Amino acid sequence: MAVVKTKCRLDENTRALGGIFQEHGHRLYLVGGAVRDYLMGIDNDDWDFATDARPDEVMSMFPHHVIPTGLQHGTVTVRFRRQSYEVTTFRSEGAYSDSRHPDSVTFVRSLESDLERRDFTINAFAADALDGTILDYHDGRGDLRRRLVRAIGDPQERFGEDALRMLRACRFAARLDFDIERDTFEAIRRNSSSIVKVSAERIREELYKTLMSDNAVKGIELMRTSGLLDHILPELVACVGVEQGGLHSMDVYHHCLATLRCACTHRYPPMVRLAALLHDIGKPGCRKEHDGGYTFYGHDKEGARMVDALMRRLKASNDERELVTRLVREHMFNYTSQWSDGALRRFVARVSDALEPLIQLRIADALAISPDASLDSLWEMERRIEEIRKRNDALGIRDLAVDGHDLMALGIPAGPRLGRTLSALLDAVMDDPSLNRRETLLEMAGRLQA
Repeated sequence: MAVVKTKCRLDENTRALGGIFQEHGHRLYLVGGAVRDYLMGIDNDDWDFATDARPDEVMSMFPHHVIPTGLQHGTVTVRFRRQSYEVTTFRSEGAYSDSRHPDSVTFVRSLESDLERRDFTINAFAADALDGTILDYHDGRGDLRRRLVRAIGDPQERFGEDALRMLRACRFAARLDFDIERDTFEAIRRNSSSIVKVSAERIREELYKTLMSDNAVKGIELMRTSGLLDHILPELVACVGVEQGGLHSMDVYHHCLATLRCACTHRYPPMVRLAALLHDIGKPGCRKEHDGGYTFYGHDKEGARMVDALMRRLKASNDERELVTRLVREHMFNYTSQWSDGALRRFVARVSDALEPLIQLRIADALAISPDASLDSLWEMERRIEEIRKRNDALGIRDLAVDGHDLMALGIPAGPRLGRTLSALLDAVMDDPSLNRRETLLEMAGRLQA
């Protein structure tokens, strides 16, 4: 065991909580990533605690102030001074026959035994809740200096216990801009196919967290070179080596990485980053040779189809799936100053709430092709859209001066005919906003029935 000279700075409430555990003959420790991030000077408000006290002993210390959030794993949530503290009893784990969950969990009294079951040395720190003394049993501090993600003990065993740890290694390397230690990376490469045993939900969340790193491209590349990406995003791997020609100096895969890098540089939101990574996955299936070069007609529509299936496979939410699919489908829009106001209104209506992320994707895509790309047309487009919004121009049926009830009062029956009439009125108003008056639209609706 090594005692780190630097002590973790703890607030008064945490030290008071540690004092209560001590009064009852037990110890409380802050563990894991929070201690690592403290040593690295990184903000982290996600604190986890471990103790030698069993769950029933913790509950007896704080009667009426404990929530049994995960008793099967030895975890309870202690409410103390209006704050919540997640506390887990030291434990050792049995075999992982499914590469996901331990077959058995045994509560122990030893901090060292508890830390041995963790994934990486840089996540196996503990800080005494009484005075912040940091304990390091696995030379995590040395790996912080070496900037390495290293499995504790035998990496083959660690990844056999939980295959998700392989993705976590890539994520930590991306987030911290570390390398993965050689033996650890080799074990990931040998075991990459076992990632299919992990639930789609857990894979998706690790992928999202990786994409939100400033250095997300590094994480994706580690997934590819280790073989993990073959099982997570095979559609993206299929883009490797697919040359494009023309303005593109990179193959499709590396262009997607460059687009993701631009999205990260601009700190765009998660779904824009995911769309940036996936926006051209339809190209391999659409590539055709033409006049010594290549064309990719329809790759946006094919890509949208593939992304929809991919997001379903990852069990993404409907909102996430629909947004990323729409971004990929619409990413080839080519605004010019010649667009009429009516054409621009129709475009805004079609992309709806995806407008801002779509422009962000377009910016990232353009800069990935050329860092010197002119974005003047996009700025002009944004200015014109802002003017349209200031005028409150109708952009959807709900913006019309009449609704379905008004038209039914004219004798138009509910159903397809009513819908077609409303769509026709909106189409006219898109071209000429001055028509959006109740009397005018009712007259037009009447004429449409003749």
